[in-house]
Amino acid sequence: MTTATRTLPDTLENPYALSHLDALEAESVHIFREVAGEFERPVILFSGGKDSIVMLHLALKAFHPAPVPFALLHVDTGHNFPEVIEYRDRTAARHTLRLHVASVQDFIDDGRLRERPDGTRNPLQTVPLLDAIESHKFDAVFGGGRRDEEKARAKERVFSLRDEFGAWDPRRQRPELWSLYNGRHAPGEHVRVFPLSNWTELDVWQYIEREGIELPEIYYAHEREVFKRDGMWLTAGAWGGPKEHETPETRLIRYRTVGDMSCTGAVDSDAATNADIIAEIAASRLTERGATRADDKLSEAAMEDRKREGYF
Repeated sequence: MTTATRTLPDTLENPYALSHLDALEAESVHIFREVAGEFERPVILFSGGKDSIVMLHLALKAFHPAPVPFALLHVDTGHNFPEVIEYRDRTAARHTLRLHVASVQDFIDDGRLRERPDGTRNPLQTVPLLDAIESHKFDAVFGGGRRDEEKARAKERVFSLRDEFGAWDPRRQRPELWSLYNGRHAPGEHVRVFPLSNWTELDVWQYIEREGIELPEIYYAHEREVFKRDGMWLTAGAWGGPKEHETPETRLIRYRTVGDMSCTGAVDSDAATNADIIAEIAASRLTERGATRADDKLSEAAMEDRKREGYF
């Protein structure tokens, strides 16, 4: 005769079990500490976007009460949202972190890059990024990429080896069994590190809500003058929009992701709080990049092509 057993939730069966967010946080903190122990000159890519904000929040936790032992690096396209740039500078100052800014405009001005006909500068970020890595001799570069964002990013390991030209080769991906990370690299090579690899957009927002993390206001519903291009609501700016046939209108929108204004679309939304956004994302069937990033729609392999050239 068998006795039926009742299965209890992990938190009731084991009061010391980690919640889903606690487990993700612990993994990310472990990654930051591993990099601090293995590398000489790590740097955190920090744009003022939500993923880099969460990444910095985790780094602060990983080394508290000591200061974060890494500088910040931002590749500024010159077409970023003013609210995000203001947040970037204010945050770096608040935590007394050194901020390196690699300017796409500087590379255009001295002839190392040429402006694209469509005005989009996101594809131009690779050269300034690689130049900054080489000139500052960074050997590990933290990025906020997540595997749920895009199929090319889904192929990444947490530690992603880049060759002396900054290029990514999927065939050189290393196994990461049991959360053992291999940071070995030859002179001239470096490693891209993704502490949020296993997070989803929903995880990020639930963590922002739980931790009370401040974000730039454009992530929340607000009225803004936008115009429609290729099915996306874009903000007017010096980058080249709107054109004569594109009529601006004021709409209630928010941004799911932020980047170059020329290729980052807004979504119609009345979500004004973290809880509203969590409910909105839970019901969505489109990834944030799939819904709002024109640069990923240039070709089927747009992101993977850029990653092979040295982009994140």
